[in-house]
Formats: sequence, C-alpha cells, structure tokens
Amino acid sequence: MEAIVVKNAGSHYELSELPAWKPFPAVLRGKVRLGAGTSTNPVAVGDRVDYETEGVAPDEEHPAVITRVHPRSNYLIRRSTNLSRQSHVIASNLDQAVIVVTLWFPELKFPFLDRILVTCEVYKIPAVIVLNKVDLYRGEDPEGMQNFIGIYEGAGYRVIQASAKTGEGMDALRDLCRGKVSLVSGESGVGKSSIIKALDPGLDPKVGRISDAHLQGKHTTSLYEMYPLLGGEGGFIIDSPGLRGFGLVDLEKEEIGKYFPEMLRLADRCRFVPCTHTHEPGCAVKAALDEGLVSPERYNSYLGMLEEDQKFR
Repeated sequence: MEAIVVKNAGSHYELSELPAWKPFPAVLRGKVRLGAGTSTNPVAVGDRVDYETEGVAPDEEHPAVITRVHPRSNYLIRRSTNLSRQSHVIASNLDQAVIVVTLWFPELKFPFLDRILVTCEVYKIPAVIVLNKVDLYRGEDPEGMQNFIGIYEGAGYRVIQASAKTGEGMDALRDLCRGKVSLVSGESGVGKSSIIKALDPGLDPKVGRISDAHLQGKHTTSLYEMYPLLGGEGGFIIDSPGLRGFGLVDLEKEEIGKYFPEMLRLADRCRFVPCTHTHEPGCAVKAALDEGLVSPERYNSYLGMLEEDQKFR
C-alpha cells in the first residue's frame, strides 16, 4: 500500500493516504535506513512510500512498516551547520516553498535567505517570500521595507507583505497555497507557526518567543509535520523547525551564479564564459552591480557562497 509521510519525529513517522487525512503511525524497515547515503534522514515529510501492516489497522502498538521510498520529484536539502559532509532533507515532493522572513527581531540575514533561494532554484522548487510583521515596518522602517521588497522582486521573486498579527496578506497566501503542498520555512523566530495559525485558526503549531538577549528565535518545533489547510481543501502545509544555518549541497563553484536569476539573465553578456563574476574583465554582472541593477546584498551573498564552497574541498 502507498501513502505520504506527514510527520517525522526522529525514527517515528506518521503516514496518510492523501488527499484523505487519516494519519497513522509507522516505523522504518532497517534495509531502507541503510540506504540513506550521506543524508541524516532516509525518509522525509512529503515522501511517497510503500508500507505493510500486520493485517490490523496500524496503531502505536502495531505501527505500519515503511518498506520503500519512491523517487522524489524534488526536495529541499541543506548541509549540516557544522560544515560536515552530511546533509539533511527538509521535505520532498513540494509544489512550492514559502519562506518567512522579518527585517528585525530577529534581524534579517541575507546570506541565509539567499542560500534557501539558491537551493530552491537548484531543485526546481518555486519559492515565494513572506515578509512578516509589515504592520511594524510601515511605521518604523518604511524605507528598509521597500528596499527589501525591491531587491527580491527585482530578482524575480514574489514578496507577500504579511502580518500574522493583523491578518494582512493571509488571503493572498491562502490562494497561493490552495491545492498545493507547501513547505513553510525560515529562521527561528520569524513567525512561521504564527503565519500558519493565521492561515487556518484550526491548526495549532507551536509558537515561539524571541530571546531579548540575542534577538534570536528560540526553537519551538523539533519535528517536521504536515497539516491539512482548511481541512485539506486549502492544500497541505509542511511546518519545519526554525533553522539557524543553511549550508549548500552538491553545488560546484562555477554553478552558483546560475541560481541567482538576476545574474543568470546577464551571464550571456559576459566577455568570458564561464565567468565567476568576481575579477574577470567585461563581466556583465559586475557592470550591472555598479549600475544598481544587481543588489549589493545579493551579490555579497553570492561571494559568501563562493568562499563557503572552499571550506568543503
């Protein structure tokens, strides 16, 4: 029998035969676990799997047994934060990634956001950015807010102005999620769980607080879990733990620029191909940077990825 993984809590899983929402417990057969390679998790939320039962309805005492993981259409993966060779699959078979960010409290980290966006580009996952807490920024930092929106809309991404507190942007986000499997991700403390609860008050993901000492989010979600949005009629949301780091996986130095849409549009105009967009004469990307057509924030993220790439070699 076939089902979708809807919850991953260590070595324990829950499955459901979507679009029906009837989760039941499952464990992993040993030989499937051994085939994980360098990934820390052989099975991820969103995976299509085959399972077996002992002839009774699965329960905590007699869970289903996952026997096979189907090939993935896509997945979002990150390298472990300790710069090891190991990687972690966040979720798979996604229709889109919804990346929640804030300008401050916690402070926006462009390199973190850009690493997620590059990974979405690599694995062909459409990405949309949700700028949360805009009710605060309009009064206290309207210039910073418009600058952020200009950077990412200029790069080609949709930015939804949202507030989990006031409900702004929730209708647009509901429409975007309808009929899809959407991963909601972002740094700790940006309000992912609050956004999910604002989308559907019937859901109850854990909501975290911000550490005043460090203006960093405290981890509240320790597992990966899918929720039916509006009873499943609004699609399915995957909530992921708040992330503090996001290392790139399986990218050569020469490839990274291809996954910045604004740089890719200019690459054919460079005098030399391939071009690293760092020191070569006649580089169209550097010319566009000087003209203000490529944002220095995104370009600095790109340079950081080139430098990070060397740490794994």
